[in-house]
Order: sequence, then C-alpha cells, then structure tokens
Amino acid sequence: MKKKTALISLALACLMTFSACEGQSGNGSVTDGSGAQTEQTPAPVPEFNESLTTAEVVKDMGLGINLGNTMEAIGGETAWGSPKITKEIIKGYADSGFGVLRIPVAWSNKMDKNDKEYTIDKDLMARVKEITQWTVECGMYAIVNIHWDNGWWSEFPKDKENCMKKYTRIWEQITGEFKDFNGRVMFESLNEEGGWESLWNRYSQQGDKEASYGLLNEINQKFVDIVRSSGGNNKTRHLLIAGYNTDIDLTCDELFKMPDDSEKRCAVSVHYYTPSTFCILKEDADWGKLQKTWGSEKDVKELTKNMDKMKESFVDKGIPVIIGEFSVCEKKVKELDSVRLFITSVVKEATARGMCPVLWDITGDYYNRNTCQFIDGELLQGMKDANANK
Repeated sequence: MKKKTALISLALACLMTFSACEGQSGNGSVTDGSGAQTEQTPAPVPEFNESLTTAEVVKDMGLGINLGNTMEAIGGETAWGSPKITKEIIKGYADSGFGVLRIPVAWSNKMDKNDKEYTIDKDLMARVKEITQWTVECGMYAIVNIHWDNGWWSEFPKDKENCMKKYTRIWEQITGEFKDFNGRVMFESLNEEGGWESLWNRYSQQGDKEASYGLLNEINQKFVDIVRSSGGNNKTRHLLIAGYNTDIDLTCDELFKMPDDSEKRCAVSVHYYTPSTFCILKEDADWGKLQKTWGSEKDVKELTKNMDKMKESFVDKGIPVIIGEFSVCEKKVKELDSVRLFITSVVKEATARGMCPVLWDITGDYYNRNTCQFIDGELLQGMKDANANK
C-alpha cells in the first residue's frame, strides 16, 4: 500500500474513531482497583488438530479481521481511540463469523531506550498474551506480529547490527512467552516496513534493488530460525512471512525469497489497498485524485489480475497466502455500495484462490467495540457469502 506517502496516509486515514466498550474482561485475568492484573483460571481452549498443514490452516481461518490501532498505538492500547479490549469484544468477533484475529503490536512501546538488551515491557507482554488467550478460547486463530513499532525499521540499512539485535531480542522474548500456545497462534515476521527507499526507490528505480530485497530476505530467515529454535510448540508453529512492503507486485518479484523452513510451515502475507485513490484517499493528493466509487470493468480486472498473480506466484507453488490487510478507509466520503462491493469482491476473489482475507479495522470503523457487533450487517453477510465456498 505504498504510493509516495501512502504508508503514512493509511495510518492517518484510518486513525481515530472513538468508541467505549462495556463488559467484564472475561476469563484469564481481572483488574484490581490499582490497575494491576491478577490471574484467573483460563477458560478451556478448543481442541486443535496440530497435524494440519499451513495450507489447511489458512483455509480453516475463513474470514479475518484486524485489532487495528490498539496494541501498536503510541501511548498504550486506548491512546488512538480504542476502549480497553475485553473478552466480550473478542467473542463478538467470533460471533460475527471471523475465524482469525490479527493482533498488530508495537513491542518497543514503553521499552527503556537505554536498555541495549531491548527488554519488552512486562505489562505489554502480559496484555498481548491475555488478548491472544481470549482469541484462542473463542475458537479463533490469532496472528501476532511486529507492527510499525515506532519507526525503528527505517534504521536497518545504516545500523543493521543493532537493528538485527533488537529484532532478534524481541522475537526471542515473544517466542519464549508464547511457546505453549497451540497451533491456533501464528507469528508474522513484520508488517509493511520490509522495504527501504534509502536502498532502492521503486518509483525512480534508483539505488540497489538487490540489497533491499536481500535485507528483507535475511530478516525473514532470521525470524524463522529464532522461532524454530525456541522450544515448545514453536518447533512446528505456522508462520507468516511478510512480503516486500507487503505489496503484491514487489512480493511477486523474483528477488523476494521465502525463507528456508525445516517444517515447511510458512505462508506469505501481502496487503491490498488497490486502487489507493479509492481505498486510502480522503481528498485529492499530489499523487492521485480521490475515487469515490469502485466497480467498473477496469476496477474488477485490476483486482482479478492481482489475485491471479498471487495465486500463480505462491498458491500454485504450494505456498499459502494471507491478505493480512485490506480495507476502504475514510468510508464517509465514498459511495456505500462501492465500499460494500470492494470488500466483498476482495473476499470472493481471495477465497476462490485459496487465500485468507483479513479486513483492516479500527474501533468504530467496521466493528463497534462498544456493542461488540459488526456495524454494517449487509456488508457482513456479503462477506460471509463471498467466503462460503472456501
């Protein structure tokens, strides 16, 4: 979803819609008057067939949704408008028909800047673990990643040693804490940041393209190696490998390489915000004119072409695909029927090709975290219908 300032544009375009959720936190933990958490006996976790292949897991996921602008928010989970997440909110996703919850996390939040061991804040770790526990208790899959994370990713080309140490330390801590979760928990290597214009600019074609791809490939391989050597259920855990900027064209480039994995349990992740003039823009920009409608013959052909490209490049070669994000931001300035058509069309075309579509959502955008219900019932039913033939 990168078009000049598109990475920043998405964050701004989808940023803050406030809603407050009611209800108790559910099983797993409670909060006392001081704000500290105390442990309760976890609810039973539904059985999971650990022999499923990654392709079978991706198919089983069905529809997905993101817990966006929450655990990656600067200042904490409520800083960007979300209420504190409760088990009722998570259960509402499951009750709405979603089979997988992607949980974006900025692990460097509250990290001591002087700590060269990059220790994750214990409360943040416990909170993400709690939300993940609720997710699997509700019978859903959970995808946990490193998401944006205060922008330190941009430093990789000029400070690779320290950045790789930070990346390694973060995943060592996550894998250590999460190693006992069953196969319903998937780790994702990173978000959209795997591509560096300081090394290579896709628009001007200036720079060292091979170096930029090589750096991402190295990071993704490091991710797999860390997880596989961390013990517990991580030995066979299903993993999600972020494509180059999670962009379809760039990820389908021959320079992008899937990491070696002894378990052969890796899927690839891309995002879909195409056309960005419809999916992202709120108003005209220097790089494009706001598109308020979607559904022309040209629009549909573009979607099917991109989905075919992912199928031919990955699915047909035995590599499962998850569309980790897709959405229409700033819906109020777009035609409602077009929004519904775009969302359901992405679900339909992805599902038809064996891929799992995961809707990008922030509080009050598509799902109301106050009522714990999907806001647009007609859209939700359309998504379910489009996903029915998975």
